[in-house]
Amino acid sequence: MAERGGRQLSRRWVISAATMSLAGVATAAFGATRGRDGVGPSHGPSPANPIPTTPAVDRVDQARTRIKAYVQRYDGHLAVAALDRQGTAAVTVGAKRFETASIVKVNILAALLLRQEPPGKALSANTRQLAEAMIVSSDNDAAVALWQRIEGSRGLTAANRTLGLRETKPNSHWGLTTTTAADQLRLLTALTSPTGPLTPADRTFIMGLMKKVIPEQRWGVTAAREPGNRSVYVKNGWDTADVDDGRWIVNSIGRVVEARHDWLIAVLSDHHASQAAGVRVVEKAATYVLKELRAATADGGPSQG
Repeated sequence: MAERGGRQLSRRWVISAATMSLAGVATAAFGATRGRDGVGPSHGPSPANPIPTTPAVDRVDQARTRIKAYVQRYDGHLAVAALDRQGTAAVTVGAKRFETASIVKVNILAALLLRQEPPGKALSANTRQLAEAMIVSSDNDAAVALWQRIEGSRGLTAANRTLGLRETKPNSHWGLTTTTAADQLRLLTALTSPTGPLTPADRTFIMGLMKKVIPEQRWGVTAAREPGNRSVYVKNGWDTADVDDGRWIVNSIGRVVEARHDWLIAVLSDHHASQAAGVRVVEKAATYVLKELRAATADGGPSQG
């Protein structure tokens, strides 16, 4: 399925810079000296030739290096961002702005919910139906109706200030909005954080719709789930780009909840010869990223982002 797709909001919440940091964290170095009796640390003067310390291996940093090399093979046509909500393992590779296609529908729904007065007020039955159609089956007519209700680009811009997005540029045609993988990770964080701008009921509503996406649209980041895992949430976007000779944009954002991890992940891409080719690239990238990060944090290893 090819896609084409108020008033100033109060800034109720700003994502903590510490929480949203995707930079690496240095690991500690460890060393020990033995006392003269061979047991425990020495409390006497330091020896003339102390035993050299050995830096701890930062396995997440090593994984990040491999993920960066993987993404760079696509020459700027792929970007990824992932974060473990149960730890601090994180990676972001690629700063390019991509057209959103229909992943922006999650952003539109968040903007709609932020406009409710008082906060958390239930949507009308009609509006809920439109929201469900927009997310679950990626209905474009429903997206147009809700885009108008948030006052289009103006409303999305205002909402994104509250959501903490810094690199998303709304377009008068919602599907041509541009964004980065890092900003989509910020959006997913805002939509899942207990300290975020949305009420618990609103967060549950959005995640519930992303979990109900119809089977034929449940590709993308869901491919990275472990066998048998049904705790996955997704919204995909796909379209041709006139500025790229009709080649395909294929994007996927979502959440994968596991026993030890709660992954938020965004994969953005373009310049594909077909939608199917783009889906393969996105699914391989998502699978590779989570495989690397799982291995880096396994067996009590460091979970650093």
